[in-house]
Amino acid sequence: MLDKLEAIKQRFEEVNEQLIQPDVASDLKRYKSLNKEFKDLEKIVAEYERYKLLLSNIEHTKEVIATEKDEDFREMAKEELDELLPQRNEMEERIKEMLIPKDPDDSKNIIMEIRAGAGGDEASLFAGDLYRMYSRFAEKQGWRIEVIDVMEGTAGGYKEVIVNISGEDVYGKLKFESGVHRVQRVPATETQGRIHTSVASVVVLPEVEEFDIELNMNDIRKDLFCSSGPGGQSVNTTYSAVRLTHIPTGLVAQCQDQKSQLKNFDKALAVLRSRIYEQELAKKNEAEGAQRKSMVGGGDRSDKIRTYNYPQGRVTDHRIGLTVYNLPSVVDGNIDEFVEQLRIAENAERLKEGAQV
Repeated sequence: MLDKLEAIKQRFEEVNEQLIQPDVASDLKRYKSLNKEFKDLEKIVAEYERYKLLLSNIEHTKEVIATEKDEDFREMAKEELDELLPQRNEMEERIKEMLIPKDPDDSKNIIMEIRAGAGGDEASLFAGDLYRMYSRFAEKQGWRIEVIDVMEGTAGGYKEVIVNISGEDVYGKLKFESGVHRVQRVPATETQGRIHTSVASVVVLPEVEEFDIELNMNDIRKDLFCSSGPGGQSVNTTYSAVRLTHIPTGLVAQCQDQKSQLKNFDKALAVLRSRIYEQELAKKNEAEGAQRKSMVGGGDRSDKIRTYNYPQGRVTDHRIGLTVYNLPSVVDGNIDEFVEQLRIAENAERLKEGAQV
């Protein structure tokens, strides 16, 4: 492990040197790529330096125990060693996790799509609850959330809402939220107190930058229409809403949230680019036989991943068997435990894969 860490440190120094070269600074694509690599390596190198210092302290303490004649000093050194050795074990576990190959998309912003499924008005209300949950979580992380497109439900909530969430490590934390979310509760419209089951689907796409995928604008059809609110009532008399169709794939994206046609075009293009990227990535993985059908990711979007049971105040993630009994807190945006446990499960799988190679 030390050899690997030393190699990473050397690469870190090489990248640092390259970043200050004029030819790199003038190449935006290369600069962004190197800057991302620099930030990723910086965390590992900082931990490596702390690890080396800890190992040095352990060796020095062992030397004191072996050579010191004063029994009191030796006892103090033994006590110190008893504290240092567990620290070394913990640090080694952290470093092993840091050395696991990361999903290159983890640091990206995301496009999140939430859609009501079976359950009528109650499904739309649940989609609204999920949107609020993720919005609150994003706020607590210091992320920025921006609405791209929205279709409101007839009784509240959303039939569909598409948002952009930007910040640090957004995709890495929220990528496992893709799938079908199920709610079990008594709807406000239910007069006999019967529990209904409704569902909403969540799709999380990494936001793709222009240099990540090349798009031929001649392959994209642009349609303009008037923005509309609930019930189809016109809220905008100008043709500012934009619908983009990628002719080769048939993929469609639209935005009507902004008054500016140009802003709506940019947002719709960002969504379209992410959808095309995801489709191309899925084809590539399938061709290479590398699609990871793990218990936490890479499954079908129709997979039921989580149940929110209101009568019992229970939330269960079916992929990792995690159940918590603090539903009000979870729907208020406190999904940190699910996020963390899903990432731990993925890391465990990646470690297992690495051991088998």
